[in-house]
Amino acid sequence: MPFIELKASVSISKEKEIELKSAFGEAITIIPGKSEQWLMLNFCDEQRMWFKGSEKPCAVLEIKIYGSSSAKNYDNLTSKLTEIISDKLGISSDRIYVKYDEIEYWGYAGSNF
Repeated sequence: MPFIELKASVSISKEKEIELKSAFGEAITIIPGKSEQWLMLNFCDEQRMWFKGSEKPCAVLEIKIYGSSSAKNYDNLTSKLTEIISDKLGISSDRIYVKYDEIEYWGYAGSNF
């Protein structure tokens, strides 16, 4: 039950969105027990964002995970997602933030896990 929201200051074409969807779906498997089957994504492009006092392209990823994982897994996922965004959207890795939230209660289909 992971949820990833990408907010980027650049435009994301439908083609790039599909590439990101596939790449994020593969990357989420770094977290044991997580897969694209349960992954929900939200892409917010052309956001008016400032980072380090500049309007140069930047992005922030917010990742919500039902349960928890290890710091090593989060480090590996951060590295992979940053690489994907840099490759697909041309945003420098030093202009990308990644935030994790571990969720204790997660609802689906009218009840909680």
